[in-house]
Amino acid sequence: MEVHDFFLTLFLILIVARFLGELFARIGIPSVLGELFAGILLGSSILGIVQPTEVLKILAEIGIILLLFEVGIETDYTRLKNAGKKSFVVAILGVILPFVFGFLTSYYIFELSFDISLFISGTLTATSIGITVRVLKDIKMENTNIAHIVIGAAVIDDIIGIILLVFIYDFSISHETSYQHTLSVTFMVLAFLVLAPILARILSYIIERFHGKDLVPGYIPTIIISLILLFSYFSHLVGAPAILGSFAAGIALSRRFFLPFGAFLSTSDGLLSEVKKSMTPIIQIFTPIFFVMVGLSVDLSTIDFTSSYFWTMAISFIFIAFISKFLGAFFIFQKSIRNNTIIGISMIPRGEVGLIFAEMGRVNGILANDIYAILIFVIIVTTVIPPFLLKKYFKVECV
Repeated sequence: MEVHDFFLTLFLILIVARFLGELFARIGIPSVLGELFAGILLGSSILGIVQPTEVLKILAEIGIILLLFEVGIETDYTRLKNAGKKSFVVAILGVILPFVFGFLTSYYIFELSFDISLFISGTLTATSIGITVRVLKDIKMENTNIAHIVIGAAVIDDIIGIILLVFIYDFSISHETSYQHTLSVTFMVLAFLVLAPILARILSYIIERFHGKDLVPGYIPTIIISLILLFSYFSHLVGAPAILGSFAAGIALSRRFFLPFGAFLSTSDGLLSEVKKSMTPIIQIFTPIFFVMVGLSVDLSTIDFTSSYFWTMAISFIFIAFISKFLGAFFIFQKSIRNNTIIGISMIPRGEVGLIFAEMGRVNGILANDIYAILIFVIIVTTVIPPFLLKKYFKVECV
């Protein structure tokens, strides 16, 4: 792609995403769905004038890590920690139930091969933290107790998902279970989660010491973005999703973060306020690119809507995708069933995480076009419907 063509592509993405996001918001639909639809509209599904490229994928990745940084910096670490047990239960069951139901249905009912069944069940375990977090922010509920349970569960789900993907990929390629590789990735990810916030907190203390002594404008956004990119790189280096690095950096910069052996490493309200003020417009520019890319990655033209085989399998997997994640939220105690319902709905969106599983299966020749199309349809339905339900159930703030 020529440079001037890329400029036009980026113009279309930003303008159409902004227009449709605003339009959807005005008619009472979560704006994130407008941005997703912008990708579907511009992509192969309808107009076919924008195609996913490596550069756009990089910009989209920047968008999601910035969004997770913003979530981290707004997250009350104490409340997130207190929600840890509940988040863990929701995440574990949110992986086990869809994986087991998805595999049994694929292998025994539809009589698909073992490899195909593994990738289908793996796809059904995914939860898109980006979609859920954006909806919670849109409806101004990102700081409720329920939101903290959901965010914690989605982060844990992402960690388990990446480990599961390593295991499934190794098995599908070599037809051997590489426990050593899986365990090494698991250890590296867990070590990163423990050490990253501590290191980021120390760096934030250094940043604050030099704050106000700079002579060149732009100190805060330059240093903060550099920190986010560095920790996203470290996260990827140990085998974890890059978003975990940015999330850890955001939490560490939050004034609510606490280190038992380093309470002196505090973030002043002034610095935190300046960080938010400097970063917000940058986040608002890059984040929509991510959601547009999710839409661009979907090609509705590959789906044969006239096939009874398609509808039988698609409806079965959609049912499993909804009910398995939903049930996982009812294994924790909440003040009301309504709260459990909201948590269950929040864990349903598959989004980009499901697409990664499905795409890896297709690229490696494991998923045929018809199975791939079915999974894409399931991902679309599980991504689009939950935001509507969340907005309905979250009209009154839950605690």
